[in-house]
Amino acid sequence: MTSDESPRDRFLTVYGRKPVIEALRDQRLTVDKVLLAQQARGESVTDILAAAKAANVPVRRVDADRIKRLAGNGKQDQGVLADVLAPKMRTLAAALNESYREQPRKLLLLDGITTPANVGMIIRAATAAGIDGIIIPRHGVASLGPLVVKASAGIVFRAPLLRCGSAVEAAESLTEAGYVLVGLDSDGAESLFHAEFGERMVFVLGGETHGLGAEVRPYVGRWVRIPMAGDVESLNVSTAAAVVSFELLRREKGAAPQVNVG
Repeated sequence: MTSDESPRDRFLTVYGRKPVIEALRDQRLTVDKVLLAQQARGESVTDILAAAKAANVPVRRVDADRIKRLAGNGKQDQGVLADVLAPKMRTLAAALNESYREQPRKLLLLDGITTPANVGMIIRAATAAGIDGIIIPRHGVASLGPLVVKASAGIVFRAPLLRCGSAVEAAESLTEAGYVLVGLDSDGAESLFHAEFGERMVFVLGGETHGLGAEVRPYVGRWVRIPMAGDVESLNVSTAAAVVSFELLRREKGAAPQVNVG
């Protein structure tokens, strides 16, 4: 861990009794520790303690208020949380500090996407398509909690996540590092399927209602559109992310495009 990283850049926090039990029982995951409220009791707590013992994971009894603060969701934490290692998660700064050859080439940057289901589905699709990094700002984007975990089908724990403070902070750093930021717009001058892209690109995905934020838009160097038929004007952001991700994968694999719409 570098000097500008913290433990939260290496672990994802799972809260709620059922999600914690599932994480403990998933042999593909590494759970660092479990925090359990002092007063928590019941059959599910017994199951958590048994699963933690079987997985050799330490359990610490703490004050319930501490769990509420750490989980950030007092209504749903149910007095328990677990820190799960996300081996491919790191800061954007760490990725950009690598040598030019080692820096990620294909990136997605999320801006203002506040629906956890959309964030989870974006992570799942982008990881499946081999995107090098999915930039998830800590502010302005849904937190990586149980709803994101569920929507991603658990892929979030193994996804190439890059953390930063805000989308505009990321846009500035990426621009300085020589990346071209590409935005999606139905009126974009170029078609996604015919535009030529360099090796280092960042597709910026805006929020469900208002699109890209005003502070981020000036950093976008190109605007492309996803061609659509049937009088459909736009796609859900997670669907658009999947289209972009798999178009980049298609290009990498050299497959011929099969696109007949403008």
